[in-house]
Amino acid sequence: VVVDVAGHTSGHIAYHFPDNNVAFCGDTLFTLGCGRMFEGTPSQFYDSLRRLAVLPEDTVVYCAHEYTMSNLKFALSVDSENPDLQAMAQEIRRLRQENQPTVPSILAQELACNPFLRVDDADFRKRHGWGLDAPGSKVFGDMRQRKDVFKPPASL
Repeated sequence: VVVDVAGHTSGHIAYHFPDNNVAFCGDTLFTLGCGRMFEGTPSQFYDSLRRLAVLPEDTVVYCAHEYTMSNLKFALSVDSENPDLQAMAQEIRRLRQENQPTVPSILAQELACNPFLRVDDADFRKRHGWGLDAPGSKVFGDMRQRKDVFKPPASL
């Protein structure tokens, strides 16, 4: 199944193979992150992430690049109290210390830990000062702008 995931670029697509429980997301969804907006809008990108978020939670997600350590640092900076993220961080660090890849990931983990998939979570919004009535695309756009200028502290 071809999934329209405009946002990174205007014609970006993902492939979902339901019989194999696999999705290839290109530069739309990364382990703990998402791609930059080159041609799309926050609304397009948010809608695209929502299309991926409704796939079965046990879907194996393959992204186009291994940006996990950078994405982990950002995720911890905006969601450090998330116990699922803390557990995922330990596993990612272990894998990288063993020179192992962190891709693919499992959609359930992304839903619990990826800040770009958590923009509709009430507690996440409260911690960042967004009201529950703020459009998801606005919250996503703000979070993407934060990532665009993020400089991780050495301690992360």
